[in-house]
Amino acid sequence: MSNRLRTLGSRTAGPGHPVYITGEIGINHNGDLDKAVALIDAAADAGCDAVKFQKRTPEICTPRDQWDIERDTPWGRMTYIDYRHRVEFGEDEYRTIDAHCKKRGIDWFASPWDTEAVAFLEKFDVPAHKVASASLTDDELLRALRSTGRTVILSTGMSTPKQIRHAVEVLGSDNILLCHATSTYPAKAEELNLRVINSLMAEYPNVPIGYSGHETGLQTTLAAVALGAAFVERHITLDRAMWGSDQAASVEPGGLTRLVRDIRTIEAALGDGVKKVYESELAPMKKLRRVAGVVAQAEAAESENTPADRAPATV
Repeated sequence: MSNRLRTLGSRTAGPGHPVYITGEIGINHNGDLDKAVALIDAAADAGCDAVKFQKRTPEICTPRDQWDIERDTPWGRMTYIDYRHRVEFGEDEYRTIDAHCKKRGIDWFASPWDTEAVAFLEKFDVPAHKVASASLTDDELLRALRSTGRTVILSTGMSTPKQIRHAVEVLGSDNILLCHATSTYPAKAEELNLRVINSLMAEYPNVPIGYSGHETGLQTTLAAVALGAAFVERHITLDRAMWGSDQAASVEPGGLTRLVRDIRTIEAALGDGVKKVYESELAPMKKLRRVAGVVAQAEAAESENTPADRAPATV
């Protein structure tokens, strides 16, 4: 029997449940805690279920030959390793983030990029861990995440079907949620290939399938929901013109509010797939249908012989 449901904190993701919507803050806070708090507020105000960050141990995740390369930043010219530290939050900042998310009634979690980052995040009662597409091939990281026992959300951008299958084997399929993604920032509409959502559903019948989008605009993310995505993630920003590599592929607060609103409308409109005559259709039927038809007559006769407590037939 298919079990496409996963627990994410106090919420459940999967068929029959509301789409779990995550605002990906990542490092769009640029190392500024006030900006991170403002982004949390924007996501909470829009009605998101969660925000997501990225957590790295700079010395592990930055190749040694890049440490001393200098680059221009909003804080002046600095080495790449210093920059990586500049945009990374420590435990004090995450304690503030954790407290503020609790205050706003919104979940938070992160994409750890190394096993030390996993241990760091385990200091908090996060609802899940996320595997960034770039980390899908890191078996050591996947094993560390599996050992936490938490739900693991796996993005599949820049990955082949064989690589995805291997990652699922390492993580185990019982506690994961797969996200279709295209890892281009921003991604072109013709490269989103949203029908992969259905392909993943067919290949992994016991795994909920979501969508992690890096495109501009909202239409294609809404299409992913219409195709059955149980989880949606989009990068968010206070201003797309801000400094940072992810800002241009991010959604500003106004767009995020519209996205959440429209996702909720779409999932309500999708319904349960059972064709029925609604109560609201009875008056138009009486007014507009000139010929009742032999089927309606038979159904009417049948209903006269149906006990009152029996559910009405669907058509």
